Amino acid sequence: MTGPFTGGCLCGALRYECDAEPMFPGHCHCNACQKASGSPFVTIFAVPKSALKITGEVKYYESRADSGNIARRGFCPVCGGRVLGGSSGMPDLVAIMAGSMDDPSLLAPGMIIFAENAPPWCHMDPALPKFPGMPDLPGG
Repeated sequence: MTGPFTGGCLCGALRYECDAEPMFPGHCHCNACQKASGSPFVTIFAVPKSALKITGEVKYYESRADSGNIARRGFCPVCGGRVLGGSSGMPDLVAIMAGSMDDPSLLAPGMIIFAENAPPWCHMDPALPKFPGMPDLPGG
């Protein structure tokens, strides 16, 4: 997938536009993503911060990741929809929740991270590479 693409929260108060190609698209089964989403995984990808235009207010919740970095989860203060994220370990990148895209069918996940945390009843695509935790990513 290449840009441009758009997306936002459930109520539309928080929107974004991006003209960059998504990096590291995949499913994350980490415990924090499970708790934050109420789901066994989230589908997420990264883009350069400089390629993303955000309109509307973003509220952030910060917590310490397993790596020791600070993870940021950005959501709409009106509807609570989780849209963005990031890590102090990759300050020039913004993570985007694939479900927030106006057309999420444009994205093809390429990996599964924190696979060891997936509940046993969660089906994982056998064609995708699986990592027990967070793999080393370029720029990370």
